[in-house]
Amino acid sequence: MAFMSALSIWMIPCFILIIMIAASIRRLPAYDLFVEGGKEGVKTAISLLPFLVGMITAISILRSSGALDAFVNVLAPVLDFIGFPAEVLPLALIRPISGTAALGMTTEIIATYGPDSFIGTIASVMQGSTDTTLYVLTIYFGAIGVKKIRYALQAGLLADIIAILAAVFLVTIMFG
Repeated sequence: MAFMSALSIWMIPCFILIIMIAASIRRLPAYDLFVEGGKEGVKTAISLLPFLVGMITAISILRSSGALDAFVNVLAPVLDFIGFPAEVLPLALIRPISGTAALGMTTEIIATYGPDSFIGTIASVMQGSTDTTLYVLTIYFGAIGVKKIRYALQAGLLADIIAILAAVFLVTIMFG
């Protein structure tokens, strides 16, 4: 444990030192290259802002309007019949869109049902085994100008659906 703690403390300074030594050996202007990278990082962050604002606005409208809760209430009987807890459906729907919103929902679920509850365990497994597919495609593909995202979208959403169903299935088998 002490070794891992020391390793984590020294990892970044050693990495920076290795980069500085490599730049010196190659006779590269390390500081100037660092500043140029920083400038490009700021440009990229600014180009991502419209995408982020759009995603955050859409999620806020969806949650504030009550549309998400209404949708869950309509599907609750079907979900109960197939063994899918309706309490985690909002998390399953929001997770591919926003990691922050999904984390907030997971926190709410755990606060309501408890961390060791069946619902809390499903939410935790779902949070850890799915990705923010739409967010990633929107932000990263938008930032580099990729327009044709069809297959990436299909593969990402299929992986999310499989992970969501596997989370419910495995938690049900192991803890249900």
